Amino acid sequence: MATKSKTPYTFTRVHFLLCFWTAAGILFVFKCAFPEIAGERLEQVKERIVEMSVPRPVYHDSITLARLHTDSLLQCPRPVLRLTHPDGSPVKNRVTSIPGTFQEFFPDLNDVQLATAQRLGVECCEDREEAARRRTEYVYIGASPFYDIEHLSHSIPYLVPRASRLLDEIGRAFLDSLASKGIPFHKMVVTSVLRTNEDVRRLRRHNGNASEQSCHRYGTTFDISYNVFHRVQDPDLPPQPETWAVTLKSVLAEVLADQRRLGTCWVKYEYRQSCFHITCR
Repeated sequence: MATKSKTPYTFTRVHFLLCFWTAAGILFVFKCAFPEIAGERLEQVKERIVEMSVPRPVYHDSITLARLHTDSLLQCPRPVLRLTHPDGSPVKNRVTSIPGTFQEFFPDLNDVQLATAQRLGVECCEDREEAARRRTEYVYIGASPFYDIEHLSHSIPYLVPRASRLLDEIGRAFLDSLASKGIPFHKMVVTSVLRTNEDVRRLRRHNGNASEQSCHRYGTTFDISYNVFHRVQDPDLPPQPETWAVTLKSVLAEVLADQRRLGTCWVKYEYRQSCFHITCR
């Protein structure tokens, strides 16, 4: 005897309306029983809708605008360095240095640099151990073809990425400037980089001029010596005449003046420390 096949179940319009009105009835009963809960939820939804409809303010203060400007500049390809004229003769530009005194031309004091460092840097590290744990926030700058690092007693060779990028740009521009002026190859020397709070306290015991509110704590700031440069020479070639440090200082000042005029950094001429104190922007 053949068995009857079961008719497949279909969800009709009547079933849909039945489910809809049943759910609506349950919600209505719940609202009547607990009006305060339903009212609070409705108000939260209304507040969220209003909040999403109001555009968030965009803060375009001077530090933010300078940061955006700097990013656009440092991401552009570098111009090709041309060391010969069309006739094949070597390019040898003059060393012009800067107008006036170094103190007047590079006047950016600590309070100006500190405001930028606090906005663009990272949270200060208490000691070297904390800095080691947070090393992923920094870029190691201990080895570079564009500059040398002096023995660091009160700082460690780390910077935030934007400061590291600026330092590379300054180092490359310095080498290009030397080449365009016919001056032998010298590396500039970085004398101070990232400092922890403990480094600052130790430094202040020996140097009363060191600021307790040091920009170096934020990883945005570095010092470049203007008295010490490292000569790089092929050992297979005969010794070349020495270049006066004052000439190299003038070339470095030209490079920093260009960067400061572009708005990529703040620069302070440190007379007692014999360095240019630089904070990225």
